[in-house]
Amino acid sequence: MPRTPGDAGPLEVRVPRFVGLMGMDARERAHERGVRLVAGDRSELHDVILEYVVRQYPLPDVEVPRGAVVTVWFDLGSGEGEGGAGVREPLLPGPSGGGLQRELAEPGQPEVGVGG
Repeated sequence: MPRTPGDAGPLEVRVPRFVGLMGMDARERAHERGVRLVAGDRSELHDVILEYVVRQYPLPDVEVPRGAVVTVWFDLGSGEGEGGAGVREPLLPGPSGGGLQRELAEPGQPEVGVGG
């Protein structure tokens, strides 16, 4: 008996946008949309949880057969940036002065107490 779109959803689905999603969210969205997700730069996709997708193929909104494979990458390739995914904190400049240091009394100053 031939399969019809009403049996188990449409025969073709649109590829969702995975770029910018964390690994665990990308896996969930792939399952919801009926595509299989593989990592192009990892041996096991299930090990990737908190890293962000930086690239995908096929591109979003392309129609593919239900169950088709979508490849995602979590690291930028050479010449595409410094590699790695996610948010990076700058190393320089360091924190400015102030904060707790401003609140401490200078050495040699009498301590200010409560009462008298």
